[in-house]
Amino acid sequence: MKKIICLFTIIFCISQFAFAQAKSVFFELGGPGLASMNFDTRFTKSEGGIGGRVGIGYFNIDDEQLLTIPIGINYLLSKNQRNYFEIGGGITIVNYNSDYIYSDDDTFTGTFGHLNFGYRLQPKEGGFMFRAAITPVFGKGGFIPYYGGVSFGYKF
Repeated sequence: MKKIICLFTIIFCISQFAFAQAKSVFFELGGPGLASMNFDTRFTKSEGGIGGRVGIGYFNIDDEQLLTIPIGINYLLSKNQRNYFEIGGGITIVNYNSDYIYSDDDTFTGTFGHLNFGYRLQPKEGGFMFRAAITPVFGKGGFIPYYGGVSFGYKF
């Protein structure tokens, strides 16, 4: 499963570098990847409009490992092509492994959904990028409406 997810992520990133216009790379703290590096692109040649993102987050603390892969689509709205309202949604793939769980199955793999409502500072000509968003998450465990995150990165 991990090999398939990694292969999908690599193919997605390469195809977006080849065919899309506006691209950005950012580190997100909070949000659907908890703490993750992300790639975002527009599916059209304009700076706004529909686009997608894919990321990867990984923690390894005291033999407890958490891998997150947030995947989503988003839409950017702007009047000045610098300040954007971002709306979107997607899923996050989670793989958790612990040496401290004393059972036959010490690995958890699953998904949760997320929505995204936020602000994005993204200059048209490229440069520093900033995002702040409310990111409600939902899944088998319930619904968390007031979850959020901030991102810092670079727009190409």
